[in-house]
Order: sequence, then C-alpha cells, then structure tokens
Amino acid sequence: MIAYIVRRLLLMIPTLFGIMVINFIVIQFAPGGPVEQTIAELKGTAIDATARVGGGGSGGSEVMGSQQSGANVGDTSSNYRGARGLDPKFIAEIERMYGFDKPAPERFVIMMKSYLTFDFGKSFFKGRPVVELIIEKMPVSISLGLWSTLIIYSISIPLGIAKASRDGTPFDVWTSTAIIVGSAIPSFLFAILLIVLFAGGTYFDIFPLRGIVSDNWDTLPWPARITDYFWHMTLPILSLVIGGFAGLTLLTKNSFLDQINLQYVTTARAKGLNERRVLYGHVFRNAMLIVIAGFPSAFVGILFTGALLTEIIFSLDGLGLLGWEATINRDYPVMFATLYMFTLLGLVMQLIGDITYMLVDPRIDFEARET
Repeated sequence: MIAYIVRRLLLMIPTLFGIMVINFIVIQFAPGGPVEQTIAELKGTAIDATARVGGGGSGGSEVMGSQQSGANVGDTSSNYRGARGLDPKFIAEIERMYGFDKPAPERFVIMMKSYLTFDFGKSFFKGRPVVELIIEKMPVSISLGLWSTLIIYSISIPLGIAKASRDGTPFDVWTSTAIIVGSAIPSFLFAILLIVLFAGGTYFDIFPLRGIVSDNWDTLPWPARITDYFWHMTLPILSLVIGGFAGLTLLTKNSFLDQINLQYVTTARAKGLNERRVLYGHVFRNAMLIVIAGFPSAFVGILFTGALLTEIIFSLDGLGLLGWEATINRDYPVMFATLYMFTLLGLVMQLIGDITYMLVDPRIDFEARET
C-alpha cells in the first residue's frame, strides 16, 4: 500500500501542473483584466486612480506588493480598450505594477515556483495576501461541506439499504416519490424557499438570514456559541442536504440490489443465515464499495461547487463566494490560488477514497493491479 500511495502522490504533480497550464492558457484569451479595470477607473475617477497607480495611496502600495510576490498573471496586451488619450508610459507603469510586463511563459514559471511553497502573492483588489484570505474563508466552506456531506451520507445509506430490502413495497414507492421531488428542486431554489418560510421572508422569523455566527459570538459562553453556530447553519445545510441525498440514496439502493441478486447471497440464505446477517455480514461490504468511491467527489462538489449559490443566498463569506468575486473582478492571484487549492484537495480526496476502498475490502489491492 505504501508504494501505491507514493506513486499516486507523484502522479498528482503532472496532473496538477496540466490543470494549471490549461487554465492559464484559457485566461490569456479571456477579455478584461486588472489593467483594463484600472484604466476604466482612471477614466471615471482620475484622482483616485492616479493615486492608486502612483502608489501614493494604500491601493498603490498593495498593488506593488502583489507584483513583488511573483505570482501574478494576466493579459499582457498593450492595446487596452478605453486607453486612448493616456500616456503609453503610464499604461506601461500600470502593467509593471500588476506584474504584466513579463511574457506569459515567464509569468507562469514564476507563479508555479511560488505555488510550490504555497506563496500565492497578494490579491489585486483586496490588497491582502491570498493565503490569508483563503484561511479566513476556509471555516465557512469547510462547515458547509463537512456537515452537509456527513448528514447526506447518514441519511442516504440507511435509507438506500431500507429501500433495497423492501424493494417494491409501499415504503419503497413513497420514499421514491420524496426522492424524486428532492432531486427535482435545485438546492439554491430550496434555499430561497427556506428563507421565505423560516427566515423572516413572509411567514416565520426563526432563523438568521446571514452569517455563520452572530456579531456578539465572541462574548457568549461556549454552550451558547455552539447553539448560535448551529442556529445559523441550519438553513444553509438543510438546503444542501435536500438537493444532495437523492442521488446517493438511489445509488445505495441499486448497489445493494445488484449484490442481493447474486449467487453468494442465495447460498448464504440456503445455509440458514437470517436476513440481517446476510445483508450486513455479506452484502454490505461489497455494495458499499461504489458508495465509498463517490465520497471524495461528493465532498469536493458540495464544498466548492454546490455551496457557491448557498453562500451567496445566505451571505456566507466562504471560499465559493471568494472565488466568484475573484472571477468577476479578474483577481488573478485569488483565481489561480483557489483553483490550485481546489484541485489539490480533490486529488488528495480521491487518494483517500482509494485507501478507504482497501480498508473496507482487503481483497482490493491497487498495488498488485499496477505491477
């Protein structure tokens, strides 16, 4: 197993590098960028923009700091829309401050060297280290992803097993109806419905509308802090669970049904084993393999994709919202840093899924298959 893990870790390097290369190339063809936005700001508010570019204000020093990090990327074209009437030397100074005066290959090499030490530079528009921003937003996204995934698995696996063992019964039919309804409603739409019903939208004002904790959370005793935290997280997590448990429940049911119909189950029953012993002693280990295999992708999907609209709707300042704002503002250090972290976490979670495979069923040996 150790040799397999080492090989998988080594394979992460070219995979991560390839993903970063592809996205870097795509960004070069995307319109807009920090320099163009600065030019637009310059055209609209010349005093503030000049102070920012000249470094006289705090914004200028922050932009200078981001260039020094060596991890900044962007469009190097000098023919910016809206730049007419501005001194070309002034435009070149703006490019230099953002670090766009270097050729694209050189900027990519500098960026990847910095990323090896998790040095992501500074945000163009927030003027803060990207690592600091990621660490600050991480608890919100981790809370949403972790609790939602745990609750989804806690509901879906027992429900899927119950549906498989009662296939075709009224219980199976009614639960399937609920699952179809749940899968048909997008999580963001259900989040809006929860706000209307329980967050002071129209009917009840039970749960808070924004934030992960209250403003006075630091002054509360620990029991009250825990209660306040779950009070704020109830609606966001519920909206993610409703949209996520349906697929996993059906996957669990179908996986168990496939195993129940195999010959070894018939043999176990013929030996006189009761249904519970057959289900959990023989079927469970084989049927759960495909369910476990989907855990990494489910966690990463909820953490970084499914939670994006939920963070926006409930005003939760997490990684999803940070990445979205960075994309809109063309904040390249934040964009590439979040992409790097998301990809790295996804690869690690996939490796954890493979290791879990082997722990659940020792008969699986990825290392033997590769030799």
